[in-house]
Amino acid sequence: MRIRTTTAAIAAVLAFAAVGCSSDSDNADDSKAGTTKSSAPEASSPSSPSSPSSPSSPADDSGAAKDTSLPAEPTGAERDAVLAAVRDVNANLTHDEDKAIDAARNQCAALDGGAADTDHTAAQRFSYDGITLTDDDGSHINIGLRKTLCPAS
Repeated sequence: MRIRTTTAAIAAVLAFAAVGCSSDSDNADDSKAGTTKSSAPEASSPSSPSSPSSPSSPADDSGAAKDTSLPAEPTGAERDAVLAAVRDVNANLTHDEDKAIDAARNQCAALDGGAADTDHTAAQRFSYDGITLTDDDGSHINIGLRKTLCPAS
């Protein structure tokens, strides 16, 4: 009796595996026809929002074009000036200085890339670690960033 149960279980597993394999071959046939069913993310076009590049939060969706580059990471006095501009809006935003700098660099890319509603974008991007900013706060951050890290060109 045990042998029959074991044999039946093995047959069921093999049948299930065969069905799974045939599903993969269907995808291969689709790729030959030019219609792939890939689960890999596709590259975003300039009209679609860029994917978040900062690990800080999903609020990094800036709407900026993907080819817009980030400004160089500030050092020394320039870094201090950027942190001071962010600190002027909310001092708690600079507890993690690296996170604040990353958010500032990403926001500069949005500002220079022509993102829509940059004040809201800044408010979302800098709302982390339990801090929620308003669009007015985002406007003040953008003003500070334009004076420091990413002047309008």
